Amino acid sequence: MECTLYVGNLPWSIKSEELTTVFSTHGEVISSRVITDRETGRSRGFGFVEVNKNDAQKIIKALNGTELEGRVITVNEAKSRD
Repeated sequence: MECTLYVGNLPWSIKSEELTTVFSTHGEVISSRVITDRETGRSRGFGFVEVNKNDAQKIIKALNGTELEGRVITVNEAKSRD
């Protein structure tokens, strides 16, 4: 089973591969994506990381409120778009 985590307040320069690297030190990462603006292609400052459900809470505890390239990031379980 997997769980999708929301990651907010990302540095504008961060790429999906870098997110994977940061998160994989704390658990199994299935995929990651930084959300970009359709018009400009620039990061919108947030993204999603899909992780193993068993690792989700451990990753949230380890990374929520930590600094990434000078910005304090928010990490929590993503809410569905119902």
